[in-house]
Amino acid sequence: MSAAPSPTTATPAPETLLLGQILDFTSDPFEGAPQDSARHLSRGGIVIRGGKIIEIGPAARLIETHGTARRVDYGAALLLPGFVDAHAHYPQTGIIASWGKRLIDWLEGYTFPEESRFGDPVYAATIAGRYLDLVIAHGTTTVATFCTSHPASVTAMFQAAQARGMAVVAGKVGMDRNAPDALKDSPERAYDESKALLKRWHKQGRSRYAITPRFTPTSSEAQLEAMGALWAEHPDCAMQTHLSEQVEEIAWVKELCPTAEDYLATYDKHGLIGPGALFGHAIHLTPRERARLAESGSAVIHCPTSNTFIGSGVFDAAGLAAEGIQVGLATDTGGGSSFSMLRTMGAAYEISQLNGAVLHPAHLLWLATAGSARALRMEAEVGTLAPGSAADIIALDLASTPAIAQRAARARDIWEALFPTMMMGDDRAVKAVWVGGVSRR
Repeated sequence: MSAAPSPTTATPAPETLLLGQILDFTSDPFEGAPQDSARHLSRGGIVIRGGKIIEIGPAARLIETHGTARRVDYGAALLLPGFVDAHAHYPQTGIIASWGKRLIDWLEGYTFPEESRFGDPVYAATIAGRYLDLVIAHGTTTVATFCTSHPASVTAMFQAAQARGMAVVAGKVGMDRNAPDALKDSPERAYDESKALLKRWHKQGRSRYAITPRFTPTSSEAQLEAMGALWAEHPDCAMQTHLSEQVEEIAWVKELCPTAEDYLATYDKHGLIGPGALFGHAIHLTPRERARLAESGSAVIHCPTSNTFIGSGVFDAAGLAAEGIQVGLATDTGGGSSFSMLRTMGAAYEISQLNGAVLHPAHLLWLATAGSARALRMEAEVGTLAPGSAADIIALDLASTPAIAQRAARARDIWEALFPTMMMGDDRAVKAVWVGGVSRR
């Protein structure tokens, strides 16, 4: 009788152990005492295997239990989930910080001429790669971005994201009115091209497709109906658009849709509302709109540097969250004036001060990570350090400049240590960036 075969000894997957301070949310800071919503480890570790986080905990214990792991020690730097930017326009990278326009003038003077160039696949690929490299340098590891009406612009973004291992939510913009001919499609083209791109890219690796009517002023009722039909067929996709950014825009929507009860109703009528709906800006909302957003499970995305740069208004982050509306945070490149989610957090704090509400640093960090991930329905994958999440991790230097360092040195807790970097930090504070377990900076 022959001997039983020896069991195969599996070679353990290579592991990496990141060491530093750790701040990890345990609850939503908008639902309790914000200062108690996260645990802080002054000396902790994160174990990465196969592009995922498999364990976090005290450094001493993880060094002992994962003794063969490759160690990367960031000293006193703070390890956080990579930032999640929930609303951007990557084709506007080249026109960021363009001078002196209100929304409609800005679109006509800067945005539409630049976006008309994205039918060229080479140009689209160049800008897509440049944009993602810029945001990675600022600590952003997941982004939801509008493309243009050209399918080539969508392909360029997803290809650039896959080359960097990034999770990206993106889609072809639908526009069939009030736009240059070079950017217009039709209801039929918007549906057909979006569907083809969706089938090619949605859930291919870390890619997620977003059905993307730009906004009611540039999408006819027929096009909104077509986009609503496509979303009904593929409800696991996101749907991204704009809502109530400026008062002139709201008046324009009223002229275009005189029978609609309000701006939100122009989307609701066509099924463009509900879980997975991402409404950028949402500043000037009526009580009915606020109630309907909460009831539907839709998300609103706060774009503070954009709102101040083009004079849109004061977003009510604390009030909307208190009403049960999901809130995310975004740079809104290039109407927004920075690629940095740190700068975006600082601007969100300042706007809330103008609105008579004080956002705690925990609120700001939540919005830039777990809150935006939840709005995107990606909280199981990004925006968190929970085991099983993608190893999208940044190391933040809390003393990156002399001005920040001298303030952080006086901190009484981790929130006081982090807040100066939120208010004054930039890409110099981003010491390292890991995307899907691969070091990208």
